[in-house]
Parts: sequence; structure tokens; C-alpha cells
Amino acid sequence: MLEVVMAAAMVTLLVVTIGAIVAARAGKGGGANLEHGSLHITGVSPLPAMTGEHYVTITGTLTGPSVAGTVVYRRFAWDAAHWPAVGDQLLVAYPPLNPDKWVADHPGLRPYLGS
Repeated sequence: MLEVVMAAAMVTLLVVTIGAIVAARAGKGGGANLEHGSLHITGVSPLPAMTGEHYVTITGTLTGPSVAGTVVYRRFAWDAAHWPAVGDQLLVAYPPLNPDKWVADHPGLRPYLGS
């Protein structure tokens, strides 16, 4: 009987440990630690001829509390009706230790799970 209880305790501990590791890698453990800054767009994919959602690659200079002029880029699904342009400023949030994982607050941005 003691062996069954110990095995159950070990499995529970293993599941909790794996869950904590997965949550930390997904960024769920540090969401409150996001920093806010701005991104000055220096490059953007051409505006597509068709309306609707399209992929856009944005390049720019991110500036924030712990980042001073870091060049970053990302690919997003974006609504062509709100296409970004060179020279635009976007409000962004990013993890302090990884500004390459920035996300923007913009009406054209659509959910996209790529990086």
C-alpha cells in the first residue's frame, strides 16, 4: 500500500514540475513582467493588392525601459485595411530579457502563433 501512495506522489510531483517548466517557457509565469515601449518602423512588407488578412514582416527600432534602440523584426498576420508603413510608431510590449518577442497594440494585428 505504501508503494502505491509513494508512486502516486512521485507522479504528481513530476506532472507539477513539467507543468511549471512548460508554463515558464510559454511566458505565462512572467506575463506581469512585460515592459512597454515603442517601435519605430524602418521596414515593412509591401501592401498586398487584395483586402483581408495577409502576412507582414515588420522591422524597426525598439526602445523601452531596458532597451535602447534595439533592431528587431517579426512576422504577423495583419489586416490589409490597417497596413503599417515605414515611419509609423507602434506601442509594444516585450519580455525584459527578450525584446525579440515583442507584440504590438494595433487594430490591424491578427492572432498569429508563429514567430
